[in-house]
Amino acid sequence: MSADAPEGARHFELELKLFLEALYLRYDYDFRHYSHASLKRRITAAMTRLECRSVTQLQERVIHDAACFPVLLDFLTVQVSDMFRDPSYFRGLREKVVPLLRTYPSLKIWVAGCSAGEEAYSLAILLREEGLLNRSLIYATDINAAALKRAESGVFDIERLPQFTQNHRESGASSSLSDYYTAAYGGALFDPSLRERIVFSDHSLATDAVFAEVQLVSCRNVLIYFDRTLQDRALSLFHEALSHKGFLGIGAKESVRFSSHAAKFQELVATDRIYRKVGL
Repeated sequence: MSADAPEGARHFELELKLFLEALYLRYDYDFRHYSHASLKRRITAAMTRLECRSVTQLQERVIHDAACFPVLLDFLTVQVSDMFRDPSYFRGLREKVVPLLRTYPSLKIWVAGCSAGEEAYSLAILLREEGLLNRSLIYATDINAAALKRAESGVFDIERLPQFTQNHRESGASSSLSDYYTAAYGGALFDPSLRERIVFSDHSLATDAVFAEVQLVSCRNVLIYFDRTLQDRALSLFHEALSHKGFLGIGAKESVRFSSHAAKFQELVATDRIYRKVGL
C-alpha cells in the first residue's frame, strides 16, 4: 500500500494481515492468500454481524470465543451457487467430455469448493442421465463444515427450484429435474441414491494435499477469490490429481492462461473454461 494511502486504510490493512495470521495459528484455516479486496468486504460484514468496531476487536473475540468462528467462516467462504449454474458449462460437459469419460471403466470426479452441494448433485444428475453414475464416485470438498452438513442432507429450499429447473433444462437434459426430488414442507429432498455416489469431505486448497486420482475436476467461481500464489497452488493440486489427459472445469471469469501451469492444460471448450490435461 502506498505511503500516501489514507491512514485508516493502512491501519485496516495491517489489522487484516494480523487477523489472517491469527486465524491460521488458532484454527488452521489459511485465508492469507485470499483476495484482500473480497476479504475486506466480508470481514466488514462480519464485524457488523458480531458487533465489533474494528478488525482487532473481531480478532480478539474470534480467537477467544471458538463459538464465533463458524459465524465468521460463513462470511469468509462463498456459499452462493445454483444447481446447473451456467447451463452452457454442463452442456459442454455433455457434448465434449462425457463421450471421452465413457471410455473409462470407472470414474472419479472432484468438486472443489462444493458449498452446499449444488454442483455435486448437478453432476450426479448429469452422470445418471448419461448412464455413467453407477460407475462414478464424486468427491465434494469444502472448508466450511456447516455447508458440508447442508450438502449431505440433500435438501434445498423449494423457492430455488424454478431456477434450478430452468438451468437443468438449458443444460441439455434428457429428463425433468422433478424426477430427482420429492418436495414437502417447503423443501426439496433430492434422491438419496444420488447422495450414495457422493463423498462430502473437508479439504482446503490452501493447505491440504491431493487425496485421489480423478478424471474430472470441477472448481468453479472459487479461484477468483484467491491471489495469484494460491491460484497457482490450486491449479498444481488439480494437475497432480488429474489422470492422464483428465479434464478441468473452472468458472467463466477464470482462466489458467496467466498461471505458471498454463502450458499443462489445453482448452477443450474455450467459452466455458473446460480444459484437458496435456498428455506426456
